[in-house]
Amino acid sequence: MVVSTRPSTDEIWHWLDDVPDPEIPVISVVDLGIVRGVEWRGDTLHVAVTPTYSGCPATTIINLDIETALLAKGIKKIKFETQLSPAWTTDWLTEKGKKRLEEYGIAPPNPAGGPDKCPRCSSALVEKVSQFGSTPCKAHWRCKTCLEPFDYFKCL
Repeated sequence: MVVSTRPSTDEIWHWLDDVPDPEIPVISVVDLGIVRGVEWRGDTLHVAVTPTYSGCPATTIINLDIETALLAKGIKKIKFETQLSPAWTTDWLTEKGKKRLEEYGIAPPNPAGGPDKCPRCSSALVEKVSQFGSTPCKAHWRCKTCLEPFDYFKCL
């Protein structure tokens, strides 16, 4: 679909909510909280993105996926700004995003430290296997009830 007039920033936010995170595809870049701003400056759309951590290898792919989605909607001029301050925090995850993580089998972040329940069977009997999971932002846990391993999205 090519747009004939400049879309509103609200419409652009809606479009970006359909762009999945490349490492956890059930959550959008908006629900992850890494898209920090969308603003028209003249005829150029500026998109501010905060990586989940400064060395995140997915940042380039995320920007490319955002650009691809916006180009498909007819936006021709896009400028990305990497916003490192304030640093990303799991507090920026939306409630919808946390719910999607859990439905996918990843325990959402818990400020109390560690998951409060297994995302598969909801048992509170869980134990940490390793502080390091499949990506730097996750830890590896196991449920003592259903015996299933699961990732926990660490609080950052």
